[in-house]
Amino acid sequence: MFTKFMGGIAGLFLALAVIVSPVAAAEQGSVEEAKAMAEKAAALLSAKGKDEAFAAFNAGGEFKDRDLYVFVIDNSGTTVSHGANAALIGRNLMEVRDPSGKQFVKEMVAIADSGWVDYVWQNPASKAVEPKRSYVIREGDVVVGVGAYVK
Repeated sequence: MFTKFMGGIAGLFLALAVIVSPVAAAEQGSVEEAKAMAEKAAALLSAKGKDEAFAAFNAGGEFKDRDLYVFVIDNSGTTVSHGANAALIGRNLMEVRDPSGKQFVKEMVAIADSGWVDYVWQNPASKAVEPKRSYVIREGDVVVGVGAYVK
């Protein structure tokens, strides 16, 4: 009887592992989630202004989810808000190139309304250079963006 009970418990744990494993594998945000977060961030910036919005983005909270975070770049290419790396705030990234040579920050700053910018970047989780897509929205004299690594 005990052996049958333990076999049943093992089967239950195996079933739970199969159910939970896709959740564990979802350690990265999707491009859809990146777009939704960027839209939410742009709406906050529009409604509350730079001071309140940048404080919220830099703090993370609802604007940081797994590897998704908000960044804001002004028209000169200077980072004015960054939800994952405060050391980038105040740095001009206009001339930064991805490993393929693409000047993706220039492309982001050139966005007139909203759109996707594709580039490759080192994924901090895997340490591999991987394709990344950032959804960028123009909000006055800045662009608000959120990027996701794509497989």
